[in-house]
Amino acid sequence: MNDEPHIRDLRVFCLVLRRNGFAAAAEALGASPAYVSKRIQVLEASLGVKLLHRSTRRIAATEAGERVHRWAQTILADMDGLVEEVAATKLNPRGLVRISSSLGFGRVHVAPALAALADLYPELELRFDVSDRLTDLVGEGIDLDIRIGNTIAPQLIARRLAGNRRILCAAPAYLERRGVPLRPDDLTEHDCLVIKERDHPFGLWRLSGPEGDVSVRVAGSLSSNHGEIVHQWAMAGRGIMLRSLWDVRTALSSGALVPLLPAYSQPADIWAVYPARLTNSAKLRVCVEFFERHFRGIGLEGAS
Repeated sequence: MNDEPHIRDLRVFCLVLRRNGFAAAAEALGASPAYVSKRIQVLEASLGVKLLHRSTRRIAATEAGERVHRWAQTILADMDGLVEEVAATKLNPRGLVRISSSLGFGRVHVAPALAALADLYPELELRFDVSDRLTDLVGEGIDLDIRIGNTIAPQLIARRLAGNRRILCAAPAYLERRGVPLRPDDLTEHDCLVIKERDHPFGLWRLSGPEGDVSVRVAGSLSSNHGEIVHQWAMAGRGIMLRSLWDVRTALSSGALVPLLPAYSQPADIWAVYPARLTNSAKLRVCVEFFERHFRGIGLEGAS
């Protein structure tokens, strides 16, 4: 045997037997009879056997040709099944999808949404991880990250799901005790509740305001890597926090928290971030489209 037989040549061989001739097989392929003859010769050379008896009237398989024909039919059927199955994964959402998000937003918004997503697509297997650090999607094998914040690495693909921004706020009790900051520089004189969460720079609050962007180095006696803990401290009157509207809007509506420096905020939209294009995976596409509808439906878009 000179070489392994090529799938293309096995197809030509089976077609010659099915159409009972080189000319008919060539017509079906849109090729010349010489091309068909050449492919049969290459196949015979690769297998080291004669495959066909040829006469002016008919084509017949040799004994070795019949054995090759049986194997070729099995091989080609398996190959066609493989191609169809892989193609189906681009159309039908099924299989494992690994999704990640931050601790607080993941628990409050992403986890309930995933339960609804699982009901819609029962062939999906959803694995959800939450973390206080920025996820390395490629290195950790994550298919989709639902993240807050507008700094996204250029090698990743992102779709904006909803508007959001981080605002400054504090409880009335704290403001009665320490006063209300009137400009960003005043924050350096206050107890600020600092979060070390995902891509947040620790102790540095970058804000967008009427004169452009400003950065304020803040400090306080309490800090955490968990936004919900900082939220609890703020509600208890322990200091000022910079927190997403999705997290504080209920407390703002009730008066439990008071917005500060309303002209200043930090853009922090909600994004679906993924390493591969949606056209390559039905399971990823339906997940992203689902989250887009979901966040629009719960009104987060109005937070921007």
